[in-house]
Parts: sequence; C-alpha cells; structure tokens
Amino acid sequence: MDDKYAALRLKNQLCFPLYAVSNMITRKYKPLLDKLDLTYTQYIVMMVLWEEKQVNEKFLCEALCLKSNTVTPLLKKLEAKGYIEKAKDSSDERNLVITLTEAGEKLQDDALCVPETIAQEFHLTQEEAMGLYQVLYKMLDEERAKDTEK
Repeated sequence: MDDKYAALRLKNQLCFPLYAVSNMITRKYKPLLDKLDLTYTQYIVMMVLWEEKQVNEKFLCEALCLKSNTVTPLLKKLEAKGYIEKAKDSSDERNLVITLTEAGEKLQDDALCVPETIAQEFHLTQEEAMGLYQVLYKMLDEERAKDTEK
C-alpha cells in the first residue's frame, strides 16, 4: 500500500525528535539553572564568557547561533545581575564589548555541577554521546557555512 502522505507523518520527521529532545533537555536544565538565577540562554552566554572572558556582540551571536535582537535583552539582564559589563569598543563604537565581571567569574564555580548532572540524566554510552555530538555539529557547521556564503 502506497501512502503518498508518508513524508508528512510525525514519526517520519527528523525535526520532531530534535525539537522534542531539545525541549526535554532545556526542562532538565531549569531546576539547576534556577539555583544560579539563570535562564538557559543566559547560561550559554555565560559559558562563552567563562571561556573567552571578553567578546564582542557579533562573536557572541555567531557562537550561540542567535540574532542580536535575542542577545541584547540577555546581556541587559546579565549586566543588571552584575555578571557582565558592556562597553562600546574604543576603536569602533559600532561594536559592543562584553566583559565578564568578578561576580560572573565566581558564578562559574557554582555552575560546575550542571554538565555532570545533565549527563547523568541521559543514559547514553560515551560512544553514543560522541556520535550524537558529531552528527549535531555536522548539521550546525553546514548551516553556518551557508550563512557565511550569503
């Protein structure tokens, strides 16, 4: 029996399990991040800053695959919490420089338990986790390459 609508079945969509798992993972992060007084998107901003210490807004947007209109309110809230400082770049005032503060640096110690706690939530072997990581980053890298060609 030929089903011409098979491509439209939810169970046949790659996007649905990615969407559902993404939502599930974000929900699992919530109680951990609530203790840090961070949303998930604020957390990923902080992860970039914990690694880089200082970045410009364009770098941050590219690293997180987010648009400036999404990042701007996140930065405003993180600045209000005292975790970052924003300043115009002295060499080019169109650029916004984001710097991690001492309070933001200290928050990193409190966040150390988050990745391990999340990893324990999913019963993946090291091999399965690495395979998933590689496939997802392959998809991201291909999309980023398309964006840079535009």
